[in-house]
Amino acid sequence: MVRRPLPALGAQELAIMKVVWRLKDASVRDVYETLRERRSVAYTTVMTMMNTLETKGYLKKHLDGRAFRYQPAVPEQRVVGAMVREFVERVFDGGSAALLAHLVSESDLTDEEREELRRLIDEAK
Repeated sequence: MVRRPLPALGAQELAIMKVVWRLKDASVRDVYETLRERRSVAYTTVMTMMNTLETKGYLKKHLDGRAFRYQPAVPEQRVVGAMVREFVERVFDGGSAALLAHLVSESDLTDEEREELRRLIDEAK
């Protein structure tokens, strides 16, 4: 089965998806309250964006009493993987090694993080 590419996510859409992935089942109010803990956002904006995410195929909804409940329609790993691949292609011309080199040279990695990178590279062989 060939998966169709998903439409790109904007920053606010990704923030909403992160909440829904974490909660697994959420109302607009649940997402709104969670997002409001970090920044100012309008309830109607969250509602509109969640409807858009459903249209794009990222969320599915069902009626629960008088309110809709939303669940992820796409696993987080699939979305993150697609976003990372698109970023690597756009910024590093598809070169994963260039991305890794940049992260290692430009980041203040702890010894534990460096060891984890080494382990992941070794396991990928």
